[in-house]
Amino acid sequence: MSSNASIYWIRQDLRLHDNPALIASVKNGSIIPLYILDDVNSKDHKIGQAGRVWLHQSLKELDKQFQNKLVIAKGDPEEILIKICQLETINKIYWNRVYEPWVIRRDKKIKTNLNKLEIETYSFNSSLLWEPWNILKDDKTNYKVFTPYFRRGCLNAKEPRRPQEKPKSIIYFEVKKFRSLKLDDLHLLPRHNWKNKILKSWQIGEKAATARLNQFIDTELDGYKEGRNFPNKKNVSRLSPHLHWGEISPNTVWYAAKDLNQMGMKHQQDTDIFLSEMGWREFSNYLLYFYPELPKKNLQTKFDNFPWINNSEYLLAWKTGQTGYPIVDAGMRELWSSGYMHNRLRMIVGSFLVKNLLTHWHEGERWFWDCLVDADLASNSASWQWVAGCGADAAPYFRIFNPVTQGVKFDANGEYTRKYVPELKLLPNKYLFSPWEAPRDVLEKAGVTLGKNYPKPIVDIKSSRQHALDAFAKTKIP
Repeated sequence: MSSNASIYWIRQDLRLHDNPALIASVKNGSIIPLYILDDVNSKDHKIGQAGRVWLHQSLKELDKQFQNKLVIAKGDPEEILIKICQLETINKIYWNRVYEPWVIRRDKKIKTNLNKLEIETYSFNSSLLWEPWNILKDDKTNYKVFTPYFRRGCLNAKEPRRPQEKPKSIIYFEVKKFRSLKLDDLHLLPRHNWKNKILKSWQIGEKAATARLNQFIDTELDGYKEGRNFPNKKNVSRLSPHLHWGEISPNTVWYAAKDLNQMGMKHQQDTDIFLSEMGWREFSNYLLYFYPELPKKNLQTKFDNFPWINNSEYLLAWKTGQTGYPIVDAGMRELWSSGYMHNRLRMIVGSFLVKNLLTHWHEGERWFWDCLVDADLASNSASWQWVAGCGADAAPYFRIFNPVTQGVKFDANGEYTRKYVPELKLLPNKYLFSPWEAPRDVLEKAGVTLGKNYPKPIVDIKSSRQHALDAFAKTKIP
């Protein structure tokens, strides 16, 4: 077998800069850049529809960076990797680690079986600042609460490595016998026009990720501490899909902000808060590593007996942004139109689903998984458990986000809400978040007919909140 050629197996690392596996592979000699769509082992965690749209476009951009040398396959990675190694006489494979439980199980099996065939495998960390097993308490157990995890664990641990430059040059191995698929052969794009809305909403790929980071650091980080809570302000990074797909490394983002902080810039507090948000991303992956059942099982087992309600009409109204609560509907419509939702809105719509509608958080988790371009198993699972009150470091259950007061507080001028709920665009701010309270003449003047061109509230906020608290009381151990 060829000793100076290797496969660089691409996963959630769709970039050239700061890519440890790629760098090591290139140093070894010529490379085969290989992407495998694995719908075989993923089962319940197949990439959602919005994620597939993003992946398609990102692979398209990555292929350009690899001078159209990207090799594409679909199926079981173990079979495909063995086949390529045998056909092309390759005996080295490099990849960056992914921390989803099913991927860990798959990769361990692959490594064992490849090594038996005398195929060498090398794996690297490219997607986390601190790998989970390196952050433990003094008694060698894992943290369960964010603040001590981040401040006592992460910030006292070895500093994350500095980002590395992309390879100066890449020599590509000439693939002669293995037949690569074309990108369109993966059938990542859904047939309906929804994909066009997503593609219009985003710039996708490594170059776009770098540009997004630079813009955020230069113009939008200032004011982040407060501005991040307001959906109509630009004080959010919108880096989450780029980070999930590995179009940019967390190390690059971390040091872009940290170095700015050390320069004594005026927005030091903003930077600190942003770095702690990066910490939350780490914590979600940390939880998933130590609690691999996080996507399915409540971390707080008392919630196993929670009396959820299965109301399909409620769920459909929530998914389609037809709940009668404008800020909730705006968030759900933003999700459907762009594959994204502002974090404040994620908390509001999540709280409304699990607490006011008493719908199991699994339903929200599944919908977000399919609709978010940044759908990440760790963050999605941990966040839904947090908002439901059953996770690690969860908000107290009695914290139920009131969609009326949240709208008034965080979208006071109604710009965000009116953008996604245009039926209410002429309604005065006083009634925008509670249109059912508006006098008849005000509704008529605004062209709003509740129950016809905008729905009446599907539940009463006050009584549904009490129902949630009553249900929670039943879960408590006597």
